[in-house]
Amino acid sequence: MVLLPFYLSTVILTDEEVQRKREMIMKRKEEEALKESLKPKLLEEQQRVIDILLEAHRKTYDPTYSDFSQFRPPVRGRRITSRSSSIMTQGFSSSEDSLDTFSSSPEPKMFSNLELSDDSDESASMSIDFSHLSMLPHLADLVSYSIQKVIGFAKMIPGFKDLTAEDQIALLKSSVIEVIMLRSNQSFSLEDMSWTCGSNDFKYKISDVTQAGHSLDLLEPLVKFQISLKKLNLHEEEHVLLMAICILSPDRPGVLDTALVESIQDNLSEILQTYILCRHPPPGNRLLYPKMIQKLADLRSLNEEHSKQYRCLSFLPEHSMQLTPLVLEVFGNEIS
Repeated sequence: MVLLPFYLSTVILTDEEVQRKREMIMKRKEEEALKESLKPKLLEEQQRVIDILLEAHRKTYDPTYSDFSQFRPPVRGRRITSRSSSIMTQGFSSSEDSLDTFSSSPEPKMFSNLELSDDSDESASMSIDFSHLSMLPHLADLVSYSIQKVIGFAKMIPGFKDLTAEDQIALLKSSVIEVIMLRSNQSFSLEDMSWTCGSNDFKYKISDVTQAGHSLDLLEPLVKFQISLKKLNLHEEEHVLLMAICILSPDRPGVLDTALVESIQDNLSEILQTYILCRHPPPGNRLLYPKMIQKLADLRSLNEEHSKQYRCLSFLPEHSMQLTPLVLEVFGNEIS
């Protein structure tokens, strides 16, 4: 009982001490509220754009790849010899509307008609046996199908339909192969470096694509690109925003209203940066935005090499006749 007064004196605070304690609690709450208010937040309109892009992608990308059975069947002939490479045993794949649906008027010429160069060095760099392109019909159908899906996705990007038909076509012609490469990352496997699109019939390796006329000058950097992109572990939201930013690039050949295209792209870029800050936890978000933008620069280089190899492939009529009308329409004017 002697200890009771001492014990009570330690738990009973004076009015002054109670007030100081209240003030400390209030200050802590205010600091937390201020910290929370300063954190970047996705605006309602920004979230709406993301939701539209997610829906657009889901409508134009079938993860079951059920439509692939409608393509001309894959024919895997004898292995084609290209220049030696340590990644020759690794894999590859490039996975509704035609471009002319944007306008009933004749399609504007986006590129000047240049004669195909008969450059022996360019032909030598291919190192492909063009007489055995057994996979060309199947992969031509796959690319044609992918082009249709990219067009469908692009038409749902907020702001895209505000552009003229000519600018829409110019943007799509220049970016479509890059977006196909981005899309195909979903089916890319780090385990065996192949693109698996359902059954084994639709599992694509580098040897398959060399049998469609492409060389390792394209495929080697493409596989490296796919590996590095996969390792970024992008959220689906980031993936669809990157595709939209890729399409809405104001520096594409033939674009007339560059200011409008740039404003749409800037808005998409701002949404991507805000999303990363708000929703992508560390350490994965560190320097993620600049890394993603670097991927767009890498795609430009891949696009250039694709153009060069397409020219070599389409130069021979027996191979160009295997390509679909849409592939010829989109890549027909490509120049390196």
